[in-house]
Amino acid sequence: MTDFAWPIILIANAVLIILVGVLVLWKVHKDKKSGYPVQDERTAKISGKAAIGTYYITLAFMISLNLFIIFGKEFLDLPELEAGWAVIAIMLVSAISYGLLGAYYNRKGDL
Repeated sequence: MTDFAWPIILIANAVLIILVGVLVLWKVHKDKKSGYPVQDERTAKISGKAAIGTYYITLAFMISLNLFIIFGKEFLDLPELEAGWAVIAIMLVSAISYGLLGAYYNRKGDL
């Protein structure tokens, strides 16, 4: 990639982050102004159960990833896993499991 492209990418990234932040703040302000509560007991309970489940799933994934790295390096002569890929995998597992658990508990109905 050329040296010219990086400043453009960084500026575009900053603009997108600011735009998303403004949209989120606008939606929160609009919801507060409408008089509806942002979170009631049911949604708080769903979010809490999904967060606890996500915590345990992510913890189990990190432990299994560490064991895979240790045993793969020591016994199977696999190349070392770069830290960036491990962080990306953990972030994906965490985000996907929170979304799936939240949808599951939301559809489940009676908690």
